[in-house]
Amino acid sequence: MSSCNCLSFSNQFLCSLRFSGFRAKKITNGSYSVRCEERGYLGLDQENDGNRKLRILVAGGGIGGLVLALAAKHRGYDVKVFERDLSAVRGEGQHRGPIQLLSSALAVLEAIDEKVARQVVQAGCVTGNRINGLADGISGDWFAKFDLLTPAVKRGLPITQVICRITLQDILVRAVGEDVVSNNSKVVDFVEESGKVKVILEDGRQYEGDVLVGADGIWSKVRSKLFGAQQANYSNYTCYSGLTHFVPPYIDTDVGSGKMQWYAFRKEAPMNDDPPGGKKEKLLELFGSWCTEVVTLISETPENMILRRDIYDRDMIYSWGVGCVTLLGDAAHPMQPNLGQGGCMAIEDCYQLIHELDKVAETFGSEFSLSNEIVSALRRYEKKRMFRVSIAHGMSRMASQMLAGYRPYMNFGFGPLSHLLSWRPMHPAIIVARILLQIFLPQYMVWMIAGHGLW
Repeated sequence: MSSCNCLSFSNQFLCSLRFSGFRAKKITNGSYSVRCEERGYLGLDQENDGNRKLRILVAGGGIGGLVLALAAKHRGYDVKVFERDLSAVRGEGQHRGPIQLLSSALAVLEAIDEKVARQVVQAGCVTGNRINGLADGISGDWFAKFDLLTPAVKRGLPITQVICRITLQDILVRAVGEDVVSNNSKVVDFVEESGKVKVILEDGRQYEGDVLVGADGIWSKVRSKLFGAQQANYSNYTCYSGLTHFVPPYIDTDVGSGKMQWYAFRKEAPMNDDPPGGKKEKLLELFGSWCTEVVTLISETPENMILRRDIYDRDMIYSWGVGCVTLLGDAAHPMQPNLGQGGCMAIEDCYQLIHELDKVAETFGSEFSLSNEIVSALRRYEKKRMFRVSIAHGMSRMASQMLAGYRPYMNFGFGPLSHLLSWRPMHPAIIVARILLQIFLPQYMVWMIAGHGLW
């Protein structure tokens, strides 16, 4: 079974996607209030005023780790990010293309650093002011639609957009600073002792801090140390992604630098080799009978710009940390990419975590009391994020199951009713699913845009 998602830098839809009704006019986002007050200094290093800075160690220099470091830096905390290979992180962006930033994630970025938020908006592509939804890839007809613009405008939030992962990473690295991000520094172990945590790098170097945050992705070493090594779950499908310089005729204003990205999902065993004729030939065989938009996008994509990766996730766990160690983003709750929520959830995690650490008292009678307050703050962060993340995780899995099992038309085989195949009658389950999606999908998207509860 196959399915195809197409995105203009990069909305994601079931089976295929079509943009229409694009509006190029500028929209005033309005204003919104957030908890972004300055806090005092906590932690290890003594300052001139007698207060001390909390030292936060971050394993992983992806989007979550960098946003957390940026927030911690602005709060005056002493923060250090350890990344195995920063060029590989950015290279992953080349393979995975753009990332979707919902209004909620953009609002968090603006609360953390307005300058960085402006750079992201300027470098990105607004997609929330288009008609978004799910479309049938064979007929090209809309399956269900949802509005990303109106809920954001009513609440004074930024409009959903997408941005190239490499560009986003570059913006964040520059803002955090090379003195904070330590490249070629893979965290392989950690030890807690005397209310502190010490990270051990692959080359033997060691660093001590008050907090360790594992933001090192789905294959997290920090998570394995906390809860034991566990195999990730293969989703039963492979994702082919393509990036091409092509603007469909139904988009009258180019806002993605002339680029379109698409995804194609194929249910197959993991780690399969590419066919002798190449990935493009295989995809045209699979999707050649689909609507013109899908076929055109694949045809317009060079072979070397079609990439393939197997999709994995992990079951939700309901404890993300122990002691003064916690997890964030894909290290805590890796999701499948169908709904484009993984990066947004990681950014929201950062805000909640820093907010809870801000509640730690500024002065303590002993290091023991400081450690206890930190542990309590980390557990509050995990508890407050659990419900929303669990819903998003469950919805991404449900979307995957729909993709893998999507069969819009009834199949009568070779029996006495086989002549009905030419009529292509819609499967009753699809009719019911469409009605349910038209009712509940818009409500879910509104909740994702503005229901994070961070302010």
